[in-house]
Amino acid sequence: MNKTKILVYLIAVVLFVALIVILDAFYVIDETEQVVITQFGKPVGQPIADAGLHFKIPFVQKVNYFEKRLLEWDGIPAEILAKDKKFILVDTYARWRIANPLKFFTSVVTEDGAQTRLDNIIEAATRDRVTANVLIEVVRTSNRTMAMAEADSSVFLKEMKVDSISVGREMLSRDILKAVQEKAQEYGIEIVDVRIKRINYIDEVRQKVFERMIAERLRIAEKYRSQGMGKKAEIEGEMEKELKRIQSEAYRTAQEKMGKADAKAIKIYAQAYERDPEFYSFLKSLESYQKTMDEKTWLILSTDNDYLKYLKRIK
Repeated sequence: MNKTKILVYLIAVVLFVALIVILDAFYVIDETEQVVITQFGKPVGQPIADAGLHFKIPFVQKVNYFEKRLLEWDGIPAEILAKDKKFILVDTYARWRIANPLKFFTSVVTEDGAQTRLDNIIEAATRDRVTANVLIEVVRTSNRTMAMAEADSSVFLKEMKVDSISVGREMLSRDILKAVQEKAQEYGIEIVDVRIKRINYIDEVRQKVFERMIAERLRIAEKYRSQGMGKKAEIEGEMEKELKRIQSEAYRTAQEKMGKADAKAIKIYAQAYERDPEFYSFLKSLESYQKTMDEKTWLILSTDNDYLKYLKRIK
């Protein structure tokens, strides 16, 4: 009975060990992975990139997995002095892949180690290219005409003359890419692309730039206000001129009408005088009495004065 139990235990142990050996002897590679096999820490054979089930020597060999997909590198903004002595912050990014897993493993071992190497390679290449060019070469991509708002009553957008470029940001990025590709090959890394993500002035210079921009905007605003005041004065002058013209024409028309009315009145008076001069004189005298005399008027006249001739006849 005891021998049977011992035999069962031995078979179970053997099966368990065999299962462990089998499990450790096989490994699976995903479509997105590639493998380097190491034996006692040293690479054995060529890298394996075929997806599927593979065999290795159990417990002796180790599977090291690496990505086949594109990986990201995002640098820290670096302070660089351009050729025209302007300090700027240049922020770059890159995309890379592990092209030679065996060389990658023997040189940088892990992705973290590769990121550290890329920091040095890309930042050095970027610094070399930026310092060899003036700022406008780093900023601009083409020589297209730039336009800016100007305080001009006829043209709102005015072409602004800027220095032309011979290299440009796109070509500069290509030069950086070519430089880092050559150095990255030593580590089994393929740099797919390098781009300048952002360029900015350092804090001290940026503040001065903002102040200049504000001053420029204020200058343009003042120019607009000046043009507005000039236009206002022009409109008010035209309005005053038109008002005087209208008043002059109105006065002339009124004088003409008054003249015509006076002429007509004189004509009527003349006709009335011709019909009955005595009655006309009587009416005019009454009008004169009404305009010159009231309850507060005092007149001292002689009795033979013609002004009172009609009053003397009243009995």
